[in-house]
Amino acid sequence: MSRMSPRLFCIAFVAGFFAVMVLHQPMLSLLHALGLTPAHAYAMRPTPPLGVPQVVSSAFWGGIWGMISIFLGARPGRGPRLYATSALFGAIVLTSVAWFIVAPLKGQPLAAGEVPARMAIGPLVNGAWGFGLALLLDLLDRLLPGRTWARERGWNTV
Repeated sequence: MSRMSPRLFCIAFVAGFFAVMVLHQPMLSLLHALGLTPAHAYAMRPTPPLGVPQVVSSAFWGGIWGMISIFLGARPGRGPRLYATSALFGAIVLTSVAWFIVAPLKGQPLAAGEVPARMAIGPLVNGAWGFGLALLLDLLDRLLPGRTWARERGWNTV
């Protein structure tokens, strides 16, 4: 496993947090506008136990998942492979966790109640998050101090 720097984990948290705001929530808004989900984007409804707005809670967990993706091997600068694997990570892993771990904890049915139209929402919204994660990982890695010139030459240094 390659060395993981605190800088990379910070970038991953920020990228995951903002991926919720810039791609996850707009995808949710689009699906709502199409009548595929009653859920609203940027919901400000308080969530237990701390009472933070739902969108802030989602963004926080997006940041945590961003750090998990780095731990599992995602790295900025890997081109289309990063985008594809991040989108699939979001669509499959995040959706599976939501369906089979979070839903039962909240007293909700498994796998979106096995209703195909409802089942499509998770992979679409979470896949959009994953794509946004990859986009923001690359962007932040380029813009924030500490970027290595070796990585720009294609050498994997992180």
